[in-house]
Amino acid sequence: MKVVLLAGGLGSRLAEETVHIPKPMVEVAGRPIMLHVMDIYDHWGHADFIVACGYKALSIKSFFQGLHLMTNDFTVGIGNGEMALRPTSKVDWRVSVVDTGVATMTGGRIRRLRDWLDDETFMVTYSDGVGNIDIEALLAFHRSHGKLATVTAVQPPARFGNLELDGNQVVEFTEKVRKHETWINGGFFVFEPGVLDYLTGDEEPLEQAPLTNLARDGQLMAFMHKGFWHPMDTVRDRDTLNKLGSDPLPPWMDFENGQAIMSTDWQAKVVNA
Repeated sequence: MKVVLLAGGLGSRLAEETVHIPKPMVEVAGRPIMLHVMDIYDHWGHADFIVACGYKALSIKSFFQGLHLMTNDFTVGIGNGEMALRPTSKVDWRVSVVDTGVATMTGGRIRRLRDWLDDETFMVTYSDGVGNIDIEALLAFHRSHGKLATVTAVQPPARFGNLELDGNQVVEFTEKVRKHETWINGGFFVFEPGVLDYLTGDEEPLEQAPLTNLARDGQLMAFMHKGFWHPMDTVRDRDTLNKLGSDPLPPWMDFENGQAIMSTDWQAKVVNA
């Protein structure tokens, strides 16, 4: 099954880095965050990727063109340029890199990939958010309900302290707390080909009319993920993910706890970044 990575945005809130490189190429723990997203799918046996790029597309194309050299050893003849690859990497991905236009919005990027998707069920996610999503369970859920689309619903990481009030009196103060009352779009979509009919133009964000209309028509279901999830929207987010990525097993690769509430250790690193 093909996995589409949306990788074309400007990433303006990370301008100190994205003025030079596209947001998916911003490094977390020494590797572009997009590779961490791909690791999640690869863990569940999905390694056929389509990267829908736009802003600084050439940078992404160049990176993947040379990735096989960076992840393996090789011998090169300096005189004639002949090269012999000596494979050392266990990574065996197929990556199609498609320039979907600098100004194209997320819905339009997917629409432009119609000819790449072979009229089959496909997955889509953002290339700047990671989570220990059980992709196998996500697909099973999608197949069970028979609708056109599934979105992974996640609970955003806490950023602020919590006040419990009785009128004007503070009865409890918690410096950093994770509340589990709000669900947001966490990406990690599963789409049937019929979703493409909801996409009408390059200027259309997936998150506006297409998902709204799918919900209106009763065609959008939510897979509830209570485990780890974190975006990389800001410098603070990047720094948080760098801290978490320093662990031998980053929380987005800890699939044993895929449906567990975020652990205290993870919370501490997230809120203290």
